[in-house]
Amino acid sequence: MPILSYLVLPEAGAKEQLCTDLSTMEGCEIIPSDNEEVVVLVTDTPDEKTEETLQKSLKNLPSLQSLSMTFGHSAE
Repeated sequence: MPILSYLVLPEAGAKEQLCTDLSTMEGCEIIPSDNEEVVVLVTDTPDEKTEETLQKSLKNLPSLQSLSMTFGHSAE
């Protein structure tokens, strides 16, 4: 079960849209910053294949500018 965390930067002016996009994705939990244009994203997926699929979906979000992993753990 992979669990990863990221600092996520939205495209200019797209923080609310990014939060909406991320919060609707299976396996994602977000913590938006109150005073900066940054979001903390934690993903929790059942297996590596699901994680790979999620990664592809994240990279295709038009509201996302940058995704920087801060922590990763897999129980396998």
